[in-house]
Amino acid sequence: MTKAGFVSLIGRPNAGKSTLMNSLLGENIAMVSQKANATRKRSNAIVMHKDTQIIFVDTPGLHEREKVLNQFMLDEALKAMGDCDLIVYLAPVTDSVEHYEKFLKLNNDRVKHIIVISKIDQVSQEKLFKRIASYNQFAHNFEALIPVAIPKKVGHEDLLKVISKYLPDSPFLYDPEDLTSELVRDIYAGFVREGIFENVSDEIPYESDVIIDSIDEEKGIDKIYATIIIEKESQKGIIIGKGGESIKRIGKSAREKIERLSGKKAYLNLQVSVKKGWTKDKAFLEEIGYKS
Repeated sequence: MTKAGFVSLIGRPNAGKSTLMNSLLGENIAMVSQKANATRKRSNAIVMHKDTQIIFVDTPGLHEREKVLNQFMLDEALKAMGDCDLIVYLAPVTDSVEHYEKFLKLNNDRVKHIIVISKIDQVSQEKLFKRIASYNQFAHNFEALIPVAIPKKVGHEDLLKVISKYLPDSPFLYDPEDLTSELVRDIYAGFVREGIFENVSDEIPYESDVIIDSIDEEKGIDKIYATIIIEKESQKGIIIGKGGESIKRIGKSAREKIERLSGKKAYLNLQVSVKKGWTKDKAFLEEIGYKS
């Protein structure tokens, strides 16, 4: 009998949810950044573990509502919590249990969950044991607690084994050869956004987004045309950079990721467009894919 189900990755901003999903999949398909709130939409990875198909759903971090865009992001995380078979709550070992307590109030025992203590390679064993002990008071709330070190893949097998235990008997929901059900254009847009987060500082990454205008697939090469949306005229020069150096770095970073994933050469054309106040414009947000 096979099993299959959806597993939402939940946690505070910058907890490492996208990094964990990419690591379990063995491919980089979700945007990763050291800056908080980089993930804006749900994305998924299809991971096969023996006779179980696990569809991991990466989500924006749980945070306070601010702009319309932030409201969408929080709603995405809450919807993912309600739509899944199991939740993996990611808690960096340096975090206090306060973040977890907020999650418990949001979940309200609706969906079973596992706690994953991450970044265990960054602290001593003594500190790790203390952090694990701090969750003992919540033992009746969670199904399991698993320590992991994502870069070293420590705990990955244990995590997949426990997840499989809690998923329902089911035929596979996707072709076992598939890595994701995401649209290619959404993955590529994420790669460009990742390049912006890597190469441009301050508020600009949070006030920018990427639209893939078209993808022309030709023999041996994919030609991708994309537009970077920003809020202010003053940001345009920063995105482009002196002599176009900044946008070249953004494009190079994204193109390398695209080529790794597709296995083909890629040509990436980036344009920059100013849309004042777009993060607060509900109609425009819906137009570019942020639909509640």
